[in-house]
Amino acid sequence: MLTGDAARADDLVQDTLERACVKWSLWQPGSVLRSWLLSLMHNLYLNGLRDWRHDDAHAAMDDVPEPAHDPTAQLGVRMDLQQALAALPVPMREVLLLVAVEEYSYAEAAHLLGVPVGTVMSRLHRAREQLRVLMTGPAPERPPAALQLVKR
Repeated sequence: MLTGDAARADDLVQDTLERACVKWSLWQPGSVLRSWLLSLMHNLYLNGLRDWRHDDAHAAMDDVPEPAHDPTAQLGVRMDLQQALAALPVPMREVLLLVAVEEYSYAEAAHLLGVPVGTVMSRLHRAREQLRVLMTGPAPERPPAALQLVKR
């Protein structure tokens, strides 16, 4: 879930459909409607974040103090998938949802997000790794492998 909240997700879907009705003439027949709608949704979501951050009634995201409890700090802490997805930073969550859930290719996700393909790949790798840690806890430390003499 991109927004991390079901009510905000419903509002985003509604806003996306309203925007699609207003901008219908911009959709190119023959192109994938789903991609166009997801692009609209992504842009509306980013606009909402930008507007929220510039609203005087809200603190900027960077000004909000970090929570005292870090869910990854304790061994054995496990989250369900929805909580773990909500805990991911927005750029990582966007890429993970587009590629892993919506099954877009790296190139399609890059086009939808307006970033290079390499950025999609990097964010996806970091998102998967962070999701793994959130879902299972940190990996146990392995002792270093003994060095072996290969050639004399």
